[in-house]
Amino acid sequence: MAAIKKVVLAYSGGLDTSIILKWLQEQYGCEVVTFTADIGQGEELEPARAKAQAMGVKSIYIDDLREEFVRDFVFPQFRANAVYEGEYLLGTSIARPLIAKRLVEIAELTGADAISHGATGKGNDQVRFELGAYALKPGIKVIAPWREWSLNSREALMSYAQQHAIPIDFAKAGKKSPYSMDANLLHISYEGGGLEDPWWEPEEAMWRWTKSLEAAPDQAEYLELTYERGDIVALNGVRLSPAAVLAELNRKGGEHGIGRLDLVENRYVGMKSRGAYETPGGTIMLKAHRAIESITLDREVAHLKDELMPRYASLIYNGYWWSPERLMLQTMIDESQQVVNGDVRVKLYKGNVMVVGRRSEDSLFDASIATFEDDRGAYNQKDAEGFIRLNGLRLRIAAGKGRRLI
Repeated sequence: MAAIKKVVLAYSGGLDTSIILKWLQEQYGCEVVTFTADIGQGEELEPARAKAQAMGVKSIYIDDLREEFVRDFVFPQFRANAVYEGEYLLGTSIARPLIAKRLVEIAELTGADAISHGATGKGNDQVRFELGAYALKPGIKVIAPWREWSLNSREALMSYAQQHAIPIDFAKAGKKSPYSMDANLLHISYEGGGLEDPWWEPEEAMWRWTKSLEAAPDQAEYLELTYERGDIVALNGVRLSPAAVLAELNRKGGEHGIGRLDLVENRYVGMKSRGAYETPGGTIMLKAHRAIESITLDREVAHLKDELMPRYASLIYNGYWWSPERLMLQTMIDESQQVVNGDVRVKLYKGNVMVVGRRSEDSLFDASIATFEDDRGAYNQKDAEGFIRLNGLRLRIAAGKGRRLI
């Protein structure tokens, strides 16, 4: 195997990826290029530059990907109403293909022959990063330190850091959250710590984005979302960029205690994992999008989308964003969204998102037909008799042959 001369590392600036940076330099004797993505995690990223420079890194990329993340990844996912295992809005999953894409782009820009990430060998992220990278650059080499090294405990990592003079902020380390957390503009997730006991209820102090139901306002708030081709383009009549839309929905949803989830999910690698999630903006988006679709989509188109959605969601969860089957499904979904235009009014109150109004120039809702009042001949109720008899024909034939159901 050819020697690795240069590797692009997905680098957060934290202890783990700083150790990985040094380990790559030592183990592979190669130049390390660092890449830090701003996808709305709400942390100061410039300190990552200083840390990388202190460790001898010459090529440092810190990229603001917030708009691309929401426009090209989050919005397409919500056009599909994607939910994994009935509850999870895929907040971590949907960020990984973007990071993989940028890792590959930087590898090409810098002439690197490998990329590296800090995902462990137990989780889904290793699969998502690597499937994305292979789909976009088949010959790329991937280095996953957690599958190679012997540093398999927090104590071993701390010892390695001290031996190699990697700065450790002991004040912060002492205050470190007991949870493994991941944040971006769509969500924040929590794993580990007390959550490893599925019976244990997380303490209120764990949650960072959302108020408790008890602390949420006693007054409801109304919000109007404007859609064009399935995407939100304005809130309360004010046009906003995709990232600004999601940030504002997060703020409003979090204020009203919307978007908390406690879930035991099935990881792609085979184990069950318990996680807690805060997805306030996404929770509002899903509810509102289904509402605008309810008046603009043809019945069979809507039902077909619902049938395909679990497969689409699994593709994202399992790391197949760049697969031909996901792209095929996306083309179909996006075509359906050409008529998904209009406004949805929602009421936010104590953790609930209630749709209270929807309107569209492309609406298929016809009040003259649906009315319980005099429809003036718009619908002939006698037509239903033949419709029912024809649809019941096979049932009557089977019953006539003695095929009893009870």
